Amino acid sequence: MNLPTPFETPRALKLTVADFELLHRSGAFNGHKRAELIDGEIVSMNAEYRPHSFAKNELTFRLRLALNALGSRFTALSEPTVSLPPHNAPEPDIVVTDAPRGDGYVPLESVALVVEISDTTIRYDRTVKARIYAEAGIAEYWIVDLTSGQLHQHWQPEAERYAETRSMPLAGDLRSVTMPELAIDGTTLR
Repeated sequence: MNLPTPFETPRALKLTVADFELLHRSGAFNGHKRAELIDGEIVSMNAEYRPHSFAKNELTFRLRLALNALGSRFTALSEPTVSLPPHNAPEPDIVVTDAPRGDGYVPLESVALVVEISDTTIRYDRTVKARIYAEAGIAEYWIVDLTSGQLHQHWQPEAERYAETRSMPLAGDLRSVTMPELAIDGTTLR
């Protein structure tokens, strides 16, 4: 009789996006403000302070206005979960997508831009979040750094990182690199 070979050392099993969505739909996260699936692990998110909420809501509004003025098929959503199979389902602060309606999480192929508002999570946003967005092939990633008053733009995803980055003050014209017709005023975001 062949017995299965036991694991030499215990190891954690990574959840998939489907596992996470099943838990989500069953109410497993009720009582938690926000939860994300990052590298197969459930991550509970911090409470949101007013500067973060203001910047997120104001930027979402400005992006929607700009996209509507362009007649774009894209819109900006606030805090949707994005499906990045097999082991990531982050909840960016803002997602620019051409699939705002439908059941389930926002599909990866519909995402043009993700934005994280960073007041206490800059290191995490610049490392872990940048890596998972680049791995998924998301064309452009913005970090709105409220502490330094900077916009950090990332584009040209390559494997685990973005090949191109730049930083600029949160003032005046903030223009997308991958959607160059999309520009918003960054003044008063913080």
